[in-house]
Amino acid sequence: MDIITKYFPQLTERQKEQYAALPALYEDWNAKINVVSRKDMENFVEHHVLHSLAIAKVVQFRPMSDILDVGTGGGFPGIPLAIMFPEARFHLVDSIGKKIKVVNAVAEQLELSNVRAEQVRAEQLEGEYDFIVSRAVTNLKEFNGWVRGLVSPSHYHTLRNGILYLKGGDLSEELAPFGKRVQIWDIGEMFDEPWFEEKKVVYLPSK
Repeated sequence: MDIITKYFPQLTERQKEQYAALPALYEDWNAKINVVSRKDMENFVEHHVLHSLAIAKVVQFRPMSDILDVGTGGGFPGIPLAIMFPEARFHLVDSIGKKIKVVNAVAEQLELSNVRAEQVRAEQLEGEYDFIVSRAVTNLKEFNGWVRGLVSPSHYHTLRNGILYLKGGDLSEELAPFGKRVQIWDIGEMFDEPWFEEKKVVYLPSK
């Protein structure tokens, strides 16, 4: 867990325990249901947990804020963020039921009472959220079309409510339709590990 505490030294003992429990939990579940690439399990903490936490370097979710994780897969970035922000509320959704089964089991085993997981498509959701997070399930224009009606108009964070998207590579063409509305953070400037060099947090505020 040194790689997590290196960048987040303020963690409580309980948070350290929860992060430390993740690799074994996912190793066990991955043997039954393939939710993380098996070759990627060797770098699980760096590629999945720490990558998810890049969002926590951009914004601190306040108590009672509502965060939606769309296309969560096995629970990323939602589960690591729910550990980091135990007083925020996280709704993790995915269209694949077996992945939601894993998310629910992990949340239960870690006693994450601030997580609810549901098998549903983003287009079917109702309600309002402060932020919508995701790890590159599609291009941002299409993603924004799915979720823009779900962003709450009440803003009380350092950033306006909107989308926080984890993506990599050259995004100039994909982000061109949004002009200057989009803000980008290079994860390689947050974390030293070479794997993050082309990874980014893309922020699209609500209008």
